[in-house]
Amino acid sequence: MQGATGLENPAFVPSAPSSPGTLRRSPASPSQVQISAALSCTRRGDPEPHKSPEPPLPPSTPPASPEPPVPQSWSELEEGPCGWRNFHPRCLQRCNTPRGFLLHYCLLALTQGIVVNGLVNISISTIEKRYEMKSSLTGLISSSYDISFCMLSLFVSFFGERGHKPRWLAFASFMIGLGALVFSLPQFFSGEYQLGSIFEDRCLPTRNNTSCISSTSSLSNYLYVFILGQLLLGMGGTPLYTLGTAFIDDSVPTHKSSLYIGIGYSMSILGPALGYVLGGQLLTMYIDVAMGQSTEVTEDDPRWLGAWWIGFLLSWLFGWSLIIPFSCFPKHLPGTAKIQAGKSSQTHQNKSSSLQHTDENFGKSIKDFPAALKNLMRNTVFMCLVLSTSSEALVTTGFATFLPKFIENQFGLTSSFAATLGGAVLIPGAALGQVLGGVLVSKFKMTCKNTMKFALLTSGIALMLSFVFIYAKCENEPFAGVSESYNGTGQLGNLTAPCNANCNCLRSYYYPLCGSDGVQYFSPCFAGCSHSASSRKTKVYYNCSCIEKTAQLTSAEESFGFEAKAGKCQTHCANLPVFLGIFFITVIFTFMAGTPITVSILRCVNQRQRSLALGIQFMLLRLLGTIPGPIIFGFTIDSTCVLWDINECGIKGACWIYDNIKMAHMLVAISVTCKIITMFFNGFAIFLYKPPPPGTDVAFHNQNAIVTAESVAGDLNKAGNEE
Repeated sequence: MQGATGLENPAFVPSAPSSPGTLRRSPASPSQVQISAALSCTRRGDPEPHKSPEPPLPPSTPPASPEPPVPQSWSELEEGPCGWRNFHPRCLQRCNTPRGFLLHYCLLALTQGIVVNGLVNISISTIEKRYEMKSSLTGLISSSYDISFCMLSLFVSFFGERGHKPRWLAFASFMIGLGALVFSLPQFFSGEYQLGSIFEDRCLPTRNNTSCISSTSSLSNYLYVFILGQLLLGMGGTPLYTLGTAFIDDSVPTHKSSLYIGIGYSMSILGPALGYVLGGQLLTMYIDVAMGQSTEVTEDDPRWLGAWWIGFLLSWLFGWSLIIPFSCFPKHLPGTAKIQAGKSSQTHQNKSSSLQHTDENFGKSIKDFPAALKNLMRNTVFMCLVLSTSSEALVTTGFATFLPKFIENQFGLTSSFAATLGGAVLIPGAALGQVLGGVLVSKFKMTCKNTMKFALLTSGIALMLSFVFIYAKCENEPFAGVSESYNGTGQLGNLTAPCNANCNCLRSYYYPLCGSDGVQYFSPCFAGCSHSASSRKTKVYYNCSCIEKTAQLTSAEESFGFEAKAGKCQTHCANLPVFLGIFFITVIFTFMAGTPITVSILRCVNQRQRSLALGIQFMLLRLLGTIPGPIIFGFTIDSTCVLWDINECGIKGACWIYDNIKMAHMLVAISVTCKIITMFFNGFAIFLYKPPPPGTDVAFHNQNAIVTAESVAGDLNKAGNEE
């Protein structure tokens, strides 16, 4: 009977002193009671069940001792009310439900998305100008979040699994708010912004030649403050997507888990959209508005800088307002043990799945970390799913970064309008895909294997739709000095021609201009324009020596809209609506696989290691996906460049003109390659997956022990043989 110790319900333990041959049974946790009851019902079908050595007490026998105290395992389960210590207001108990927790989880995910993927991205160009930083330095700022996340995800998910998950999310709220506050601090210590002299963009024969001057400013030292802010934001994002997701999965039935997780993840996608909208509106305010400073310079002036910092202060206040709600949640929501008892295990069965840690202190020491990590790494299904999501993350983050650039160059739009269209397609499509994936998995109550098959199907549809880049490609419009000569003069590949040789133009100042001849020019200077005028809608130029004149101009007024106007020429390509429509559907099917894959990861690993599994997933997803994704896309797009910016020092800068056809083909190649890798690992996971025997219960754990159905059944069989 040694193996049965602590497995039977304490309600059936006689209160009278037991005989010498009877073992004393330690109190059992509610989860052990459920498992024991289920297994005892199974044994009732045995041919000759063993009789208990002790006869049952008569119903009228009063208990010999008072009611036993609450078992320690139950106190550690902490399915308590919502509140703090002995203070539990009734009004808070309405939130002590999975829906109440999901609401606050969504608000925190929304805040994190607004700051990290919204405000930071839209403020980068302003920060570059204000603090005189190179793009390589601001790129380091953007990567600092992922670096912090990768360094901490494994340890936070490992130790947080056995801790108080809602309080970990309260810590996440604090760190996200603190990171947003630190990110805004340079505005208050860098002094007032000084406007420089405006650059003259017209053709000036007497322009002073600029010399190569390489200098560094003390303002660039604020780089370290921005990096610190991003590192703090990474510390806050780590518990959100590992422990928060595991807590939701704990608190709801299996068929509802995908729906709740899908809703939560969709909020993290809507966050960047709100961040772009909020940041865009704040950038219309002058940067030093808090100091009472204003200027007559408008937003069209290159010297204009907007109030990028206000959004971070608002996010700081909102993030810290969520600390109190998360801190009042109990360790487990009411009814968690009952929900867990009704779940069936879907853990992938292999050699590592039989590993059981019965030490009550397992997981509390860093020494246990390698064993837990090795156990998950040996789960081949889990590793295939992680590699599948990493490949998908590479292509999604790449498109999220460079889709506006693709739209801008392919269809001749302004950068702001292209960014608006890109966000209007990516954000709603991704959010809708996440929710739809969760709803369908929940509605049809898919098993782990069927969930992986569903993800494989949606990825296959997205693969077929990815070829939209080839069908929607557009030819480059005529560009003087690149694809078109200056009225038969000059050479292709050289922006300087006889018509602008005396203008002393700078290639480092790109200000596109559309001539009346339908040809685009690099700047008004390279078009040979000597006069300009401003109107409400756009700036116009006249007396342009490089633009072919089709009629004799009689007055400057006639030339305002005739010779040239600021901006790119309108493209003759009409594929934009078709491209946006098909790409929107592609995004939906791409993100429909996101929630099902996350649910499959939670199901195919041991119940006790779900948080660590999510930590490994997000770490590898960033190392193999989100970090190299924009880098790979950037190198690929740069390979299609036909006109580079070269400054006075001869240093190559940004690319001004791309080969549209080549760019479309390269993006399709990357997208198709990543999709094939995604489907390969997804299909391999389906092939390798071996579900447990039907009816195997999920092991609900506490800090003292972990009891699985297999170990319980084995102990009962051993006990039966000893009787």
